[in-house]
Amino acid sequence: MKKMFYLFLLLLPVVSVLLTECTGLQGGKTGSRWVVTWASAQQATEPHNLPPAPGLQNSTLRQIIHTSAGGEKIRFKFSNVFTSKPVVMDSVHVALSTGGSSIDTGSGMTLTFQGATSVSIPPGEDIYSDPLDFSLAPMSDLAVSIYFSQIESRSITGHPGSRTTSYIQNGNAVSEPYLSGAIRVEHWYILAGLEVMATGNSSATLVIAGDSITDGRGSTTDENNRWPDVLVRRMKENQNTANIGVYNAGIGGNSVLRGGLGPPLMRRIERDILNQSSVKWLIILEGVNDIGSAKGKEKAEVIKQKLIKAYEEIISMAHKASIIVFGGTITPFGGSSYDRPETEAIRKAVNDWIRTGGKFDAVIDMDMATRDPENPLRLKQEADCGDHLHLSPAGYQMMAEAVDLNLFSR
Repeated sequence: MKKMFYLFLLLLPVVSVLLTECTGLQGGKTGSRWVVTWASAQQATEPHNLPPAPGLQNSTLRQIIHTSAGGEKIRFKFSNVFTSKPVVMDSVHVALSTGGSSIDTGSGMTLTFQGATSVSIPPGEDIYSDPLDFSLAPMSDLAVSIYFSQIESRSITGHPGSRTTSYIQNGNAVSEPYLSGAIRVEHWYILAGLEVMATGNSSATLVIAGDSITDGRGSTTDENNRWPDVLVRRMKENQNTANIGVYNAGIGGNSVLRGGLGPPLMRRIERDILNQSSVKWLIILEGVNDIGSAKGKEKAEVIKQKLIKAYEEIISMAHKASIIVFGGTITPFGGSSYDRPETEAIRKAVNDWIRTGGKFDAVIDMDMATRDPENPLRLKQEADCGDHLHLSPAGYQMMAEAVDLNLFSR
């Protein structure tokens, strides 16, 4: 009996570690966990969206991100998933942004990677920085500056649709208060995510999977008025949702099934949803690009059936991971380049299935929130950015307001 007791004492630390890893009790506090406060869905950057001349070699890239949840400990994710060569980051610096390329130098800190200040990201992989003690308020603007001494800029992983200005300046200027001679570009490169250590039962991640409407086409550069941004502001004003981190996983031109820009949703489910930290809720608002590609009634019927089957598969995969899934109805596109009798028929059928199919845990009726009551096939005039497909900032406000915050008490 004594031998068994001593054996139990020897195994107790191992058991404790296993329980911590399995229950997500990280950071030494009961109920603490990593929550995504900002991220962007990664893709292979198209040639016309690559860093402008002279590229990133022997240059500092300063990127601005707008967070959702706050915390006292952070870690960053960097991605080289869609690149065939290693990427070396010689130095990475984080500071609070004070507007444009300016930073609050007093808040600046250097990131490390397993204790080192430089790191090589292998091709096809992501890496995390070491956790960093950093007081991050909700909805903060952070500047992340990376110096590259040597880098191949003709192939790079990133997120072209940043709707946010990034800055490229020659030389190592990661801690400089202002990049006076910087080239400006509206893309993110290599920087893939930011997580905060959060506590409490309400701390978790919401992922919003979508296309250019979620990515913010038609929103205002540097003003963070995509519909997920507006939703974040609403959530922070509500005590029950204030600790939720929001990850906008929209990709402009993305599809659910195949084609489009970036990996289709069916190929990026694990990477962009299931493998993210502490995901509890998922909103799916995607399919308009699949629908818009349909030409002819026969093809339209095939796409409709495949799209519905894909939604069912995503819901099933998410439910197996204990993720609650909300379905967003597809917004009107009457008058746009997608507007044909067969495509409108698919949109109606898919929206009917989303509303009444009983597969989603709840429905967010973006169609109802944004359509013109006098002409339901079109967006409201004030919601239309002008191309009759993407929304204006006013339209994105309508979309965000259509989300019932009580959904996140489930």
